Amino acid sequence: MTNPDAQRPSIVVLAGGIGGARFLRGLRHLVRDRAQITVIGNTGDDIWLHGLRVCPDLDTVMYTLGGGISEERGWGREDETFAVKDELTAYGVEPTWFGLGDRDIATHLIRTQLLGAGYALSDVTAALCDRWQPGVRLIPMSDDRVETHVVVDDPDGAVDAHGAPQRRAIHFQEWWVRYRAQLPAHSFVQIGLDDAKPAPGVLEAIDEADVIVLPPSNPVVSIGTILAIPRIRDAIVDAPAPVVGISPIIGGAPVRGMADACLSAIGVPTTAAAVAEHYGPRRARIPAGAPGGGILDAWLVAETDADSVAEVTARGITCAAAPLLMTDDDATATIALAALGLVDFDIAGIAP
Repeated sequence: MTNPDAQRPSIVVLAGGIGGARFLRGLRHLVRDRAQITVIGNTGDDIWLHGLRVCPDLDTVMYTLGGGISEERGWGREDETFAVKDELTAYGVEPTWFGLGDRDIATHLIRTQLLGAGYALSDVTAALCDRWQPGVRLIPMSDDRVETHVVVDDPDGAVDAHGAPQRRAIHFQEWWVRYRAQLPAHSFVQIGLDDAKPAPGVLEAIDEADVIVLPPSNPVVSIGTILAIPRIRDAIVDAPAPVVGISPIIGGAPVRGMADACLSAIGVPTTAAAVAEHYGPRRARIPAGAPGGGILDAWLVAETDADSVAEVTARGITCAAAPLLMTDDDATATIALAALGLVDFDIAGIAP
């Protein structure tokens, strides 16, 4: 029997949390059922809390595309209550800075039970998606435990024998949620990265893709963590499909979140052109004599950053400017259409 998915164009998207999820909703609105969308989700933000495995980015994609997300917060469930969190706080149970909603806890309970029964995270994610029907295939970047930690000066002010601030690593969620990324980050460390393998289906999806998209997700701790999984970056560099990215920076600032704090920690300026340079051009597009190893064929920037188009183009990356504010699904679909057009993706029969 013929696989119906084999007859549709294949779009692979590397996604983090809120920005990636909202872009995916617009992309799905654009292509509807006329293309197969596979999402490789970041799991570096995952954390164990109160004995539960929490996967914030996977859940944000699942809830957003499944119609259950809190639109106001951009994460967690709509019409959420926090009775369990309040009771845990009353007992003095830490951490009090990360709140699990009552509805959200059900997802984490099911995930943790299935993982404990021996199922892989990719299988568990597929099972959870059976309820939400996101309209995409959602795959974690890895079934292995990979957690992003942030090296900072000790938040309690501890110093060494010479009076210099002591450094220690804290979980990314503590840095992001508790400290709002206000503690200067010296570096990011992915625990478990060296032994991690791409989840089943990840490399195959990249190899079989007709186009690969980097949405406006955090380039350091979302997209960057996915690319850091052994073999994933190389697979994208060598993929037959073109790779197009959408800038998460508009006018020198992230639209949402604190990507600027992450970029500063790795020495990358908070500009659309600098993020494109951070990703780099793919080998086939590198001008003679230029360093190689990048992943981009094309880069879409905001209209306010149109003056960076020539700079990005000169580095061997096709570039154009367009409105990038994802105000609703129609606006986001227009962004997706502009990005796909940059790499001559065949949109016949896909555009609304």
